[in-house]
Amino acid sequence: MEIFLYTLSVMYSPGPVNFMGLNAGLTGQLKKTIYFFIGVGCAMLMLFMIFGYAGAAIIPQNALHYIALLGACYTFYLAFQMLKTDIEISYETAEVQVLSFWNGFWIQALNPKGILVILPVTTIMYPSAHIIGVQIFLVSLLISIGAAGAPFLYSWAGVVLGKKIKNKIWFNRINKAMGLMLLISGIFMLYDFLKGMNLI
Repeated sequence: MEIFLYTLSVMYSPGPVNFMGLNAGLTGQLKKTIYFFIGVGCAMLMLFMIFGYAGAAIIPQNALHYIALLGACYTFYLAFQMLKTDIEISYETAEVQVLSFWNGFWIQALNPKGILVILPVTTIMYPSAHIIGVQIFLVSLLISIGAAGAPFLYSWAGVVLGKKIKNKIWFNRINKAMGLMLLISGIFMLYDFLKGMNLI
């Protein structure tokens, strides 16, 4: 039970993936963004499979900062896409670029904080709970479904909030704010890279 409480509390806290889900809901893209949520879940499942069966040896601790650099670059790219978008409201929906499966997969796979969440689960919690063999897959699958549900829940909250906003100016301001939050998330990832390289 503590495995689920730990992973869900971390996955449902604000972060780049959830910011993107919220923005999708605000701009009326919830249904079109389903593949993004699936991509997030698949990335989590892949990471759980790698670390669950191979353990921490697959990616040594001193390599995490390189993942942070890749994650920062991809996050900056997605933030730039959000910041440059000008939303046009038509019948209460916004026409913006739809998030894809691969957007969800890569933003989650390259998020070093996601890996740092998975490592304690697979190297400490799984063994202490005697989760082995096929149980690793089953428990990881349930957690990954929860991971896909986090940006979906944020997106749904965005839909509810978006219905109360009628003015294009406010949609664009919120979109820019989400882009800035994503940019800040990327800066933290870049900081992790620089710290790992002993440059700061």
